[in-house]
Amino acid sequence: MGDKDFRGEPRIAGTELQDRREPRPVVASRVLYEGRVFDLVSERVDLGEAGEVEREYLRHPGAVAVVALDADEHVALVQQYRVPVGALAWEIPAGLLDVAGEDPADAARRELLEEADLRAERWDVLVDYWTTPGGSDEAIRIYLARDLSLVAPEERHERTAEEAGMPTAWVALDEARDAVLAGRVHNPSTVVGILAAHASRAGGWASLRPADSPWPEHPAHR
Repeated sequence: MGDKDFRGEPRIAGTELQDRREPRPVVASRVLYEGRVFDLVSERVDLGEAGEVEREYLRHPGAVAVVALDADEHVALVQQYRVPVGALAWEIPAGLLDVAGEDPADAARRELLEEADLRAERWDVLVDYWTTPGGSDEAIRIYLARDLSLVAPEERHERTAEEAGMPTAWVALDEARDAVLAGRVHNPSTVVGILAAHASRAGGWASLRPADSPWPEHPAHR
């Protein structure tokens, strides 16, 4: 533990800054709505001295996303229509962890192929995050994919619904960072992934983790 701040509160070293999983007892749980992708659940939780609280949240399968970086340090982005916000959003390739038993890294490889017609020889974990920990248990892992190649035309995925006709664009990492900070790009995985890639590159990529790194923040991969 470090010294104190101006209020007398303790400062901590960056190496000590870490979320800590300490699940509290769930007294009761029920599914309020069962959806196609996620469920709305209600849980009564015992917080000890703070008493019991009832909270509703979305139970989500989680997802993976990919910052695909070419040899010239351009990022692959796809544009997809998003119904809830009524917008064509530029995004890094991503998808749900909705295939039973599929390893997250394999899911990322699948999504990169399906959404961007790309394969990558080099994979690393870039960053992990919870999208909305106050209202959902959704966990997302973002990978950095490099040493890219296009898949053969006969291997390309047939895209439907919002993905039909989905364009791909390549943007320099510095320019993608600028677009995020200027408020021109809003997809959360894209924002997090681009900023994380930009910061990791500045540190010589020393922050990268192996593609098979543990992921205890995701309920199915602890």
